[in-house]
Amino acid sequence: MRVLPLCLLALSLTGCSLLQKPYQPITPIEKPAQTEPARAKPTAHPTPVKLYTDAAELVSKPFRDLGEVYGDDCQSSTQDSPPNIATARKRMQVRASGMKANAVLLHKCEIVSSAQGCYRQAICQGSALKVSN
Repeated sequence: MRVLPLCLLALSLTGCSLLQKPYQPITPIEKPAQTEPARAKPTAHPTPVKLYTDAAELVSKPFRDLGEVYGDDCQSSTQDSPPNIATARKRMQVRASGMKANAVLLHKCEIVSSAQGCYRQAICQGSALKVSN
């Protein structure tokens, strides 16, 4: 009776060893040879947007109003750097550039402390303009 469990154990171990596959190392995928050097795609830089702070500067120039734009800079917590009006103004100009504007008439810039998600926030608002020369 003791021989039967030992024989079954020996058979099961032998049977499991027959199911194993030989070890085959994984070969890395070969990259195709490049015939010419890869060219970097040119990055699209926003067109320069002139900032007007006084509407009187636009009196003699024909222009078209493209809509309102804004820029902001958020101070998330008291440990972060304070919000910067210059950064908010620059972001406003970048948004105006995205609207194909070449100028912005600045309405106001201010720092507010009641902004959602920010400890303090610098906000600039203006109008995106297409000024003809």
